[in-house]
Amino acid sequence: MVEIYALILASGSGTRAGLDIPKQFYKINGKTILEYSISAFNKHPLIDKIIVVSNPEFIDLTKSAAKGFNKVINVVPGGKTRQESAYKGLLQINNTNTKVLIHDAVRPFVSEKIITDCVNALKTHKAVNVAVKSTDTIMQIDSNNIITNVLDRSTLIRCQTPQCFDYSIIKNAHELAIKNKFTATDDIGLIINYKLADVYVVSGSEKNIKITYPIDLEMAKFYI
Repeated sequence: MVEIYALILASGSGTRAGLDIPKQFYKINGKTILEYSISAFNKHPLIDKIIVVSNPEFIDLTKSAAKGFNKVINVVPGGKTRQESAYKGLLQINNTNTKVLIHDAVRPFVSEKIITDCVNALKTHKAVNVAVKSTDTIMQIDSNNIITNVLDRSTLIRCQTPQCFDYSIIKNAHELAIKNKFTATDDIGLIINYKLADVYVVSGSEKNIKITYPIDLEMAKFYI
């Protein structure tokens, strides 16, 4: 039986949000941002199990936030980087016949439709990314802040999470990266670097924001 795991990365420090605690523990209407994110996967009928990867300094706070969600099977300390944290979470999965959705804890508005579309896409694809098309013109600049190129925005997307995989593919990608001391900003970057699979794109949502700066917290309050 194929199991569907959600791996929620809550190991960031959140310094750019200007808070005295990591932003995943910021409360809106009595619930932490992390709780909103866990809830989205916990209530989804296609998700079987959830693993939460915590900032090691806030493991007790993470466990407290995850308490009460019946699909959460483990809360584990993360590493120094997002990449290390994702790998530590993957190591908690023993069943190789598994699909895994890796999600940023600070994207609390991931929709039921996005999760459903990801799981369905994994039936025919080994790697799936969530993204929205760019509505802004994107330009390249040099080290002197001089524009050097105008990119065709019709071919550009802005990536979100979850990023979704066959378990064996993403675990292999991380182990290759460790062996070769390669780093990427996200898990899809590892798949692309090692050419392990074509990456299929499903539509995200403008509401599926990543809370990074103080203005994002205000937007989150508005949405909630």
